[in-house]
Amino acid sequence: MGIYLNPGNDLFRQAVNSKIYVDKSMLIEATNSLLDTSDKHICISRPRRFGKSMAANMLLAYYSRDCNSRDLFSKLKISRSDSFEKHLNKYNVFRFDIRGFASKSDNIKFMIDRLEKAIIRDLKREYADLDLPDDYTSDEMLLEIYKTTGIPFVFIIDEWDCIFRVYKNDSEGQQLYLNYLRTLLKEQPYVALDYATGILPVKKYGEHSALNMYREYSMANQKRFAEFTGFTADEVVSLCKNQDMSITDMKKWYDGYMVNGFEIYNPQSVVQAVTEHCFDNFWTKTETFEALQMYIKIDMDGLRQSVIRMIAGEHIPVNTGKFQNDMVSLHSADDVLTLLIHLGYLTYDFDTKTAWIPNKEVQQEFINCIEDGGWEEVMNSLRQSDELLTATLACDADKVAEILEEVHRKNTSIIAYNNEMSLSVTLALAYYSARNSYEIFRELPSGKGFADLTFIPRKDVDSPAMVIELKYNKTASNALEQIKEKHYTEKLAAFSGEILLVGISYDESKGHSCIIEKIVK
Repeated sequence: MGIYLNPGNDLFRQAVNSKIYVDKSMLIEATNSLLDTSDKHICISRPRRFGKSMAANMLLAYYSRDCNSRDLFSKLKISRSDSFEKHLNKYNVFRFDIRGFASKSDNIKFMIDRLEKAIIRDLKREYADLDLPDDYTSDEMLLEIYKTTGIPFVFIIDEWDCIFRVYKNDSEGQQLYLNYLRTLLKEQPYVALDYATGILPVKKYGEHSALNMYREYSMANQKRFAEFTGFTADEVVSLCKNQDMSITDMKKWYDGYMVNGFEIYNPQSVVQAVTEHCFDNFWTKTETFEALQMYIKIDMDGLRQSVIRMIAGEHIPVNTGKFQNDMVSLHSADDVLTLLIHLGYLTYDFDTKTAWIPNKEVQQEFINCIEDGGWEEVMNSLRQSDELLTATLACDADKVAEILEEVHRKNTSIIAYNNEMSLSVTLALAYYSARNSYEIFRELPSGKGFADLTFIPRKDVDSPAMVIELKYNKTASNALEQIKEKHYTEKLAAFSGEILLVGISYDESKGHSCIIEKIVK
């Protein structure tokens, strides 16, 4: 049924006993600090495969009074916390998997009825000795039990938002569901902690939310829970060392999520990479993949350009404040991009208010989604990227100019033509395959200014570094001289080997020219 009252610690024990287990038990210290306070209602939203259910099972094992979990936690970090003994196995715990109820229901109202009956059934079974009237609702029974026993309840609601994905257009049913949760949880003395997890933050209706008691922690701002969102850099370095895996490749494939200052890796993909001892795209093609295919093709002003810029490696500004926290109320490109942040296809920096594609795994998903359906010019640019990189490394300036002219011309319908910004985006697309062997930086501060594009070889890659300068309505020689005069190679002081200086220009007639000079440090 997807509902359990005090079920024990078996699920968390299986996680701890697994070959790969990363200790995230200090999440418990964070939730302990919120017990029985005005901040006890927590809604933590993360993408699929980011450990939501594992965290729910851990909290269940720790708080549930129906089991003894001391030995299970004795070797974990939380056992050294001052709050460990105080709250260990002291609470009634309800764990709801809303997805289980939704999968067995034809509509939201029927799902709510099943949930209500299941709560009442478990309460009567657990407290058979109490005289609980048959006409009591679940919240009335919970209050009566709390008054009688003095034992408060912890509520752990997994996949709380799944109805907003399963029943996307049933706004009436969604409001019934939100009102049901409000009656069950808001301002109820029997609630010690209310921990809800899902992909989306709390649904908004108009100016107010039925669940406005929640403190929300989303992929746009995880705040105090940031380090528990996924695997941190230190945790992945330790895993790679113990499992003899390349941290460079792990970072390239699964890193890139920036969460309130923490560098976060996709945990499930890291586990699969370590378990299979290989690096691959482990992104499961679920409903979220279908959402990516669907939403990036929506004809909204600026959306297509933003997607192209991010595929090219750009960070773009996103206003996340207007998003209505569902998958249908999308009125602007910002709404679509905010949804993709919550689904894990983009990462978001709360301080700069910018979003970008986090890593190679997700980048490949974007490429998969645009292979057809009106993105042919972009795909052709990506397919030519190997040829362009080969020509650049061979110092074939004429071939470089020829390819760039074709790529730039074919993408004029997507990106404005006559400015250096548009050419730099086009260049990043055209050099797409170079990401396999280079770290690519746009507007890298160096010397007396900012180098337009800087290519630094990845570890163990025997290729020259490159600095590219772009000029509009000037000459390629002007671009090359600027690299030298402003010392744009200064950031490469620690790099020993060949450096290619690449000057590129284009003019109003859409002619491109290129000069490449090789220096050795």
